[in-house]
Amino acid sequence: MASPETPTPAPPAPGKVRWRRFAALMLPATLAAATLVTLTAQGVLAAQFAISGIAFTVTADQLDGTGFEQYGALDNTAPDSPNQTDTGGQVLVMTSAIHTATLTNLCQSISLGAVNLILRAGAGTHPVHATNLVVDSDQLSGDAQFTTIAIGQDASTLTEVPGVTGPLGDFGQQADHVTIDNLRQNNYATTAASFTLPGLSMSFSTNGC
Repeated sequence: MASPETPTPAPPAPGKVRWRRFAALMLPATLAAATLVTLTAQGVLAAQFAISGIAFTVTADQLDGTGFEQYGALDNTAPDSPNQTDTGGQVLVMTSAIHTATLTNLCQSISLGAVNLILRAGAGTHPVHATNLVVDSDQLSGDAQFTTIAIGQDASTLTEVPGVTGPLGDFGQQADHVTIDNLRQNNYATTAASFTLPGLSMSFSTNGC
């Protein structure tokens, strides 16, 4: 006799907070300092890991960076992740790497359903500072200015960020310096060798960044 079919779980009701998602986000925040120390000690500047598949928004009044690289990549969710899409859990992203970066009035928001988890830092004269910052985005906007830029370089030959290169044969670009005003990104992953967040605050809000 055939066994009865397993009922399909109902989607979360509108207006409810996805607490499992919240817990998954908070644990990495707790372990962030230890992880960054480990990455630095191992020389791993562009960490490879399974993404959650949950995008987060980042904005800043200004990003100022020395040593800039950019190339295309594919990020992957963990096997059987509930956040897999019809692409099989793969997300096409642009990887932006900066050797040293400052961000003024940084805001990061992650949707938990009915509310957003908001992170703010770097207000006023004390900007956020990062070294070997690597960000995977599927959307980026702002007013950008580059110094000594090379467009169309093979991604495997990029040299502006030590230890960070793209795949052989892929399109890449790099510049000595980049400034982006009114930065807005839709990100899936961020790593850094160091990340300093003056005036850090975290809170919940009905609105994102």
